[in-house]
Amino acid sequence: MKIAALGLLATGALALPSSTPGVTPTEILIGGTVPLSGSASAFGTVGPGANAYFKYVNAHGGVFGRKIRYLWRDDGYDPSRTIDATRELVQQDKVFAIFNTVGTEHNVAIRAYLNALKVPQIFGGTGASVVARGHKSYPWTMGYLPSFEGEGAIYGRYVGQHRPKARIAVLYENSDYGKDLLRGLQRGLGKRASRIVAKQSYEVTDTDVNSQIAKLRRSKADTFMLFALPYQTIQSFVYAYKLKWRPQFFVSAVSIEPSIMAVARQGTNGKETDNALSVAFVKDPTSPAWRKDKAVALYKSIMRRYFPGGRVSDVYNWYGMTVAFSLVDALEHAGRNPTRASLRRAMTHMDEHNNPFLLPGVAVETSPTNYFPIAKARMIGYRKNLWVLFGPLVKAR
Repeated sequence: MKIAALGLLATGALALPSSTPGVTPTEILIGGTVPLSGSASAFGTVGPGANAYFKYVNAHGGVFGRKIRYLWRDDGYDPSRTIDATRELVQQDKVFAIFNTVGTEHNVAIRAYLNALKVPQIFGGTGASVVARGHKSYPWTMGYLPSFEGEGAIYGRYVGQHRPKARIAVLYENSDYGKDLLRGLQRGLGKRASRIVAKQSYEVTDTDVNSQIAKLRRSKADTFMLFALPYQTIQSFVYAYKLKWRPQFFVSAVSIEPSIMAVARQGTNGKETDNALSVAFVKDPTSPAWRKDKAVALYKSIMRRYFPGGRVSDVYNWYGMTVAFSLVDALEHAGRNPTRASLRRAMTHMDEHNNPFLLPGVAVETSPTNYFPIAKARMIGYRKNLWVLFGPLVKAR
């Protein structure tokens, strides 16, 4: 992290023209939506987690002397509420940029509006192709997560190499998120795509996927791709256990937070969760592997001081700090007198190799034609109550 020494004094920041909303000589105002309520509320803490990191940055001089103020609104994981809250942030609160909006449909729902106004929609919580590959039409919109399609391809390649005779069942959300993962799986399997013997989808609003799990079990698959959000992921583990179905699980990376896996493990006596596989691009502060890591020590100190009510063990807080680090980097590269245009230039020229919250070797790199900031990940396996890294870095596109 760079904290500009010359910006320690408020007088070091020059006054900006009034045409730059959300930026004053002493402050940069950003906003976004997260699901503090609803079925995806587990994701909600990425907002307070990011804010804790901003408070830490502010205490060390801010960005060229300006403090970051972050307004996050609860959208209940409902895209219609995302639209309303985003309009309020832009039109009433006059934020400089929209940051860290959680959800694929939610980012898609607001991008036309934000691009029409040329408001940066930066580092949204999505890895969907519809967002990253839409940059020609929506140049002000960028996600942050590794490609969902790339993640699915990792699983496909792994199965092809290590389980070539697998019978594969897939549960996927009927959304760009789920469809991308499925498409990537098929791409990674290549000629072995016929090993997919059963597929079932669920709607974003569905709160019960038991019927889908029952149908998948009847396929006699021995490998289960679980491309679902946390609520449906827990339910899938538990119902598979009740049905005495013991496939090899692959779990979408958005749903592997340790507390989520702990609930699933408790509900299955570990018989379904043990040896589950997934991918990771950030360090896990709950893992003994990072006990002496400087970033973990920094994270814990930030949580104690700036978010004492948050759970240190909640890796979504860690993710919030990860993406917040990248925003600070982009703001610094936007210049001493940032404009929305200079922030867009910065977010499309990221060359960040020093984000301490990412796994070693994972960088944030973008260009005007590359809107997937994170292109590498590692596979992980669930051992009793911990995710354990294994294998080399792999391409996640």
